[in-house]
Amino acid sequence: MTQTLDKVFTVAITSISLGRPHKTILFNDETHHFGDVIAQIQKALNCDRSRAYEITKMAHRNGSAVVFNGNFERCEHVASILKEIGLLTKIEEA
Repeated sequence: MTQTLDKVFTVAITSISLGRPHKTILFNDETHHFGDVIAQIQKALNCDRSRAYEITKMAHRNGSAVVFNGNFERCEHVASILKEIGLLTKIEEA
């Protein structure tokens, strides 16, 4: 019974939060080359190299950076592209 209640609660919370603004966060790591991260951000956001560089630099300096703000589905899409090369991400409400 507890599992069923947990699932219902999770679905209810997810339904409520989907309409709210979210953000995709990228975490710094020591595994990926700077250029690879820049290229993947460009792919995820369809942005120019300069913007992707600034996001990469912020993640490197601060340990994380907000890559994208928007609805949950779009944040999830951006995160999935970043994860293609093994980058660490998190989505949370903005």
